[in-house]
Amino acid sequence: MLKRVMVGRPLASEEMDHQRIPKWIGLPVFSSDAISSTAYATEEILFVVALGASSLTLGLSKLIPIAIAVAFLLAIVTFSYRQTIFAYPNGGGSYIVSKEHLGEMPSLVAAASLLVDYVLTVAVSISAGVAAIISIPTFQSLAEHRVLLCLGLIAFITVINLRGMKESGKVFAFPTYIYIFSLGGMLAIGIFRTYFGHIDPVPFNPERFEGVREMGGSIGLFLLLRGFSSGAVALSGVEAISDGVPAFRKPQAKNAARTLVVMATILGSLFFAVSLLAHHLKPYPTHEETVLSQMSRVVIGDGPFYWVLQFATAAILVLAANTAYADFPRLSSFIARDGFLPRQFMNRGDRLVFSNGVVFLAVAASGLIIAFGGVTTALIPLYAIGVFTSFTLSQSAMVRRHLRLKQPGWRVATTISGVGATATGVVALIVGVTKFTIGAWVPIIVVPAIICVFKAINRHYKSLAIALALTPEEVQRHDLHHTVVVMVGRVHKGVVVALNYARSMRPDHLMALFVATDSDEAQRMQEEWKRFGFDVPLDIVHSRFRDLVAPVEAFLDDLDDRWKNDTITIVIPEFVVGTRSLANLLHGQSALALKLALIDRPNTVVTSVPFHPSAPVAGATLPNSQAPPSPNGEAPPGTVTPQDEDPPDRAAGTPPPAR
Repeated sequence: MLKRVMVGRPLASEEMDHQRIPKWIGLPVFSSDAISSTAYATEEILFVVALGASSLTLGLSKLIPIAIAVAFLLAIVTFSYRQTIFAYPNGGGSYIVSKEHLGEMPSLVAAASLLVDYVLTVAVSISAGVAAIISIPTFQSLAEHRVLLCLGLIAFITVINLRGMKESGKVFAFPTYIYIFSLGGMLAIGIFRTYFGHIDPVPFNPERFEGVREMGGSIGLFLLLRGFSSGAVALSGVEAISDGVPAFRKPQAKNAARTLVVMATILGSLFFAVSLLAHHLKPYPTHEETVLSQMSRVVIGDGPFYWVLQFATAAILVLAANTAYADFPRLSSFIARDGFLPRQFMNRGDRLVFSNGVVFLAVAASGLIIAFGGVTTALIPLYAIGVFTSFTLSQSAMVRRHLRLKQPGWRVATTISGVGATATGVVALIVGVTKFTIGAWVPIIVVPAIICVFKAINRHYKSLAIALALTPEEVQRHDLHHTVVVMVGRVHKGVVVALNYARSMRPDHLMALFVATDSDEAQRMQEEWKRFGFDVPLDIVHSRFRDLVAPVEAFLDDLDDRWKNDTITIVIPEFVVGTRSLANLLHGQSALALKLALIDRPNTVVTSVPFHPSAPVAGATLPNSQAPPSPNGEAPPGTVTPQDEDPPDRAAGTPPPAR
């Protein structure tokens, strides 16, 4: 019931086409990550170029050149991914194109980088959204609960995504468009007042400023490159649309390509405008209030417009995680299809989403939030290197594709993809070198580790496929010799049901087994077994240390020595007191332990025979030790007698038929 309320009714496979999304929903679903970076990319540049040996004034003077460089890189990457969309309309992005044109290892590098990127997308987006919330003066007291707020938002967005991409897109579309229009309006007002009116800069507060000086200082090439790599996080999420082409309505490739161009236009315009306005208003980097919040209060004051923008900013930053939720499960399904991730990632849930991938992403992102305290700046260095590694591989693969196929316009396309691969490769190198000591080393270590996991999973699936491969000779029918052991805890109706089931299999050998913890218990069971007249022999093994599993395993080993090449079936009678009753927790724990222990034992089958206490026993009347004997010496009604059982020639005590 709770699952249905939270996730919704199950969707049939035939409804898949109805879950495809139009362009106006595709933009917030696949572009919220990229567009949301406009809220913090400029701030991340200032956190590098305005601190340390530099100064606020010097750092602000470098914003425009860095913004131009990032915008140029965005245009190249967008054009390259637009080609990828038309070349691979079934989705998969960097992973698929790298696998086809660069080989297995580059494709695994792209896959691992993207998976890390998507996990970091959720962590960075959620932490940035919480930072925007606590930047509002009224909510600054929530700063000490930053991590809990992050985890709560991850849980919320996970549940929404488990309901399906179309539904989550409708929920998240409105905040995305509110952010685009409110930020665009604020920037238009601010830039207009800057060039055609009058506006004061952000009041400088040296106590909140993270740097050491407002003016002076020096800035070298190394610091500039670090600033550029921080601003380049604005490109994160650009590849998402190429990964999720199949989610769009038909014509899928055309709709996805148009959405990509719209997204890049919005992203580039807003990012450059934020940097341009920051250059004039002189905000300063601080963990107490975001740069965007500082500029908004100067441009539009603390009135309703400011609150709308701040809440829209918080919403878009939180919803940016939705891009990862849309792409991580889909990419995982591609990787699992090729045998490099567990097959469970290929399975769609009740709502036609890859629910296992959704849940895994939520857990991984929550772990990062806890580990880094929910601070955006601490997570950014981990973020960019995976993004640009996948960019580089994707565009390099497109160069190979153009050179192979030589379709119309291939020279221009090859040049653009080649320039893009070179540029993004340089950025990845810059991030790795300049931010190695402050966190970039983590993905450098993690990505190869994930590739090792990919390889190990693939080796397992390949070896299992070889082991399961069938030859014509193995298809021929072979006689199966069968030994059945019925576990007995005490004599009750369920034992009769289990014995009747065991006899129906017509085994070569049938016996009951009781594990006794002391001699008195063994004697009581023997007397009870004899009193009811069961014709199945009862074997009793002693457990000195009150363990169930070890004595049973030793008994089965003896059976293997006694009867070679037999398949042994362990029959366990289990109570069922109602499928939805918590009382089931009071039963069956010993049976579960035995099943888990024997699952690895070759030629051994463990089966449970459920017994409902209120149901009649099929195949025999029930034992009744309390019924008084009949005056004429006949068995009382309801008593199980040997005559009620199967003929003696099938009893377990008789010698097995000749083999």
